[in-house]
Amino acid sequence: MDTWREQLTTLPLDLMLWGQLLLGALIIVLGALVLHRLLRPLALRLARFSVLLTAVVKRIDRPTRWAMPLIGLLIAAQGIPETVPGNAGLQHLLGVLTILAVAWVGMSAIRGAAAGIAALHPADVEDNLNARRIQTQTKVLSRIASSAVLLAALAFVLMTFPKARQLGTSLLASAGIAGLVIGLAAKSVFGNLLAGLQIAMAQPIRLDDVLIIEGEWGRVEEITATYVVLKIWDERRLIIPLQWFIEHPFQNWTRTSSSILGSVMLWVDYTLPVAQIRQQAQAMCKASAHWDGRVCGVQVVEATERTMQLRILVSARDSGKAFDLRCELREGLIAFIQKEFPQSLPRLRGLVEAGAAPTAPAVSPSLPPSPAP
Repeated sequence: MDTWREQLTTLPLDLMLWGQLLLGALIIVLGALVLHRLLRPLALRLARFSVLLTAVVKRIDRPTRWAMPLIGLLIAAQGIPETVPGNAGLQHLLGVLTILAVAWVGMSAIRGAAAGIAALHPADVEDNLNARRIQTQTKVLSRIASSAVLLAALAFVLMTFPKARQLGTSLLASAGIAGLVIGLAAKSVFGNLLAGLQIAMAQPIRLDDVLIIEGEWGRVEEITATYVVLKIWDERRLIIPLQWFIEHPFQNWTRTSSSILGSVMLWVDYTLPVAQIRQQAQAMCKASAHWDGRVCGVQVVEATERTMQLRILVSARDSGKAFDLRCELREGLIAFIQKEFPQSLPRLRGLVEAGAAPTAPAVSPSLPPSPAP
């Protein structure tokens, strides 16, 4: 009976204390939100002279709106007497939430820095080789850094649980075969992560690079931490693991420059005057908006017993314009030959000799033997 009476007596006191604590927590949250509201325009004004800082401030706006009240509550919770029931659990919960909020702020700051660097180096200009190189490095490294921050936050959260620490210690002590199996299973994952670092540093591929992989022509649309998305010319997407680029050869048409050479092959008769075709090809190149003015030549590259092959070699600023220029020249030159030199189109010759065909000697039909009398 005495115990029940003591509990009933202390219950109003506990409710009153928790009411005071909730009121204090509400004041801290409101104060933190007001402080965030006041500091936000000030931070934007100070960062407006830098595109990078502006992008970072905008990205961390929402995470800091949650992190600041949590940090204030965690600091205030340290002053709560240990005799208050539930104090340890409350402090632990606030600590976990604060770690996650701070990690959110860090990851948002990394993404903001990446966005700011991309804005400082736009890739929508004509000569975007350096911009694509910087954007590729920034995106790959920012994803790796964000993953590292997330893993560190999860590790700190687990360290706040005593049983989780003991579990981790026992797992490390008994790693043995389990560690070997996990290592073999994660080989491809770590291989792709290391390949991502190599690609970010060595730059064998960049965003918007034109690649030929497994006979497919496409542009690099996205580079993640584990794979590359290649946008094929017919709107398909080819997904390639990062490690594939380290272990296999591939064609990169924009490694040092987007300028490229293209060729048009024509089979014609020997009677076609090559000099006039050369003049016509040069006139068509000068009239085309896809030609960059560097290369336009016509050569006889093959000769068979019936026809000869012409190669019209031209240049363009990028592979897309080179393809359009080749189609223009192919169509235009075929029309020119049909109109001006129709007799010089590929043909099959035959020799027909005049005179009567020789006659075979007459052969008398053999008569059957007469029957015997």
